[in-house]
Amino acid sequence: MTGLTFEEVTKKKRPEKSLLLPLKKKAGRNNQGRITVRHRGGGSKRMLRVIDFKRDKPGMAAEVLAIEYDPNRSAYIALVQYVDGEKRYIIAPVGLVPGQSISSGPDAEVKVGNALPLGRIPVGIMIHNIELQTKRGAQIVRSAGTYAQIVGRDDVYSLVRLPSGEVRKIPSVCMATVGQVSNVDHQNVKLGKAGRSRWKGKRPAVRGSAMSPRDHPHGGGEGRSPRGMPPKTPWGKPALGYKTRKKRASDKLIVKRRGK
Repeated sequence: MTGLTFEEVTKKKRPEKSLLLPLKKKAGRNNQGRITVRHRGGGSKRMLRVIDFKRDKPGMAAEVLAIEYDPNRSAYIALVQYVDGEKRYIIAPVGLVPGQSISSGPDAEVKVGNALPLGRIPVGIMIHNIELQTKRGAQIVRSAGTYAQIVGRDDVYSLVRLPSGEVRKIPSVCMATVGQVSNVDHQNVKLGKAGRSRWKGKRPAVRGSAMSPRDHPHGGGEGRSPRGMPPKTPWGKPALGYKTRKKRASDKLIVKRRGK
């Protein structure tokens, strides 16, 4: 079993009350109460931290007050206060410390924590919190330790290499934040016991080969039996490597697919 030391976290008491919302658990159910995602349920009670993914105060400086833990995401979050007194949470990048000043907008300096349009960020700089459509807010590269890089640009688009290895065209007017997402050691954590998964709201997953034939296509047979068929989901659909992505309008923006 391994855990994190939380050395980057500076505020370990109560989060900012004005930026909290109640978070009701769904346990994998849809609006009809039916399980649509298996192996969900239970887990520790949480409050939702409202994160600013738009950074829509261009030219206004903000001071970093604290780096905090967020139970709803793998990255740490930073509490910032703008000069007009408003407080917001943002995803904390590596190297952001309390007392530091950050800003956003096309005229912002290229330094860690600042948000700029892709067209204003030099090629090769590590970035995160990237918009796919202007003013929609950051949608990709938001999890712990991840970063993307600009590898080129033309008149309208910037070529961005994503953490998966995919190279994609993104409009140069879309915003991105400079730096790598915090909590780089998140991927090295070993839970060590079933209980730590239950605290996260994850329930046990039973192997299909351990079920009966009426419960799963892999079930049945005497003793431990091979599948005897290509891998399938419990509902008989192909699994493990079967491509499920439909043809999308954004396919033309993908310059290079991710590696296998």
